[in-house]
Amino acid sequence: MGNCCSLQIGLENFILRGLDSIAGHANYVCKLQQTLPTLSAALQELRAQRNDLQSQVDLAEQRLLRPFEQVQLWLSKAETMITEAEKLIADGPQQMNNLCLGGCGSKNYLSSYKFGKKVAEMLQEIRDHKRDGAFEKVAENQPAASVVVRPEEQPIALESTIQKAWSCIVDKDVGIIGLYGLGGVGKTTLLTKLNNKFSTTPNDFEVVIWALVSKDSDVGKIQDRIGGNLGFPDGSWKNKHVDQKAVDIYRILSNKRFVVLLDDLWERVDLNQVGIPKPRQENGSKLIFTTRSLEVCGEKGAQKKINVECLET
Repeated sequence: MGNCCSLQIGLENFILRGLDSIAGHANYVCKLQQTLPTLSAALQELRAQRNDLQSQVDLAEQRLLRPFEQVQLWLSKAETMITEAEKLIADGPQQMNNLCLGGCGSKNYLSSYKFGKKVAEMLQEIRDHKRDGAFEKVAENQPAASVVVRPEEQPIALESTIQKAWSCIVDKDVGIIGLYGLGGVGKTTLLTKLNNKFSTTPNDFEVVIWALVSKDSDVGKIQDRIGGNLGFPDGSWKNKHVDQKAVDIYRILSNKRFVVLLDDLWERVDLNQVGIPKPRQENGSKLIFTTRSLEVCGEKGAQKKINVECLET
């Protein structure tokens, strides 16, 4: 008797599940006349949201900001959904022609069921994705290495000169420091040690940039070296005109507490044309350069001029 009851209950459950399944299948078919136009409207809204977000990303990249990965992922998923939804809508007229009995029957029921299910699922996916696409910000500042440690030569007895230069660096009233001396006396070695000291000594500078200038370097090459330190993309950015590069460099550095170290500076280099903001007491930034000429120190407005004499090993 117990076995008969169990068999009857199992059969009833099987029938109920079957009825639920049939009702669900029929629902996909019966609602197709409603869900397909709704999907078309949702697709238009997703396209518009995608276009608006892509415009924000494009504008951010023009300003040399880095788009968030989650924003890029959302756009990629949106692109895939748009392609899939467009195909469903393109197949819609043929599927609608298969419907009969007021839209609740079909000449090819299995095909209509599968299609109706895809439409309903795609509609829900688009709704969910549209909701997930509300971003407060789409990009952030490009990360820049605070200090790129440079290889040093063998230890040289110049601690006193380093300390003298460093005391100028920590002096809030000094923004521009000129290290001058004859060729080969060790100015580059001194500048290298100062650069590396920023990586081991606590300080509040946001970025430290090293750039070789030299007599034969043009403004564009100097800008490219600075741009590499700031994280600007190599390809597209290097192809810009020097005037636009200067605007980009100035925009980034003017919002940072920076140190720029220029090795082998000559008088013909116009720092304004490069895009380097003039360090001021208000921003606390520093410009440190080496040169062979005391006159260049004066022309570039150095508040402190340090004579680098022959360094002994």
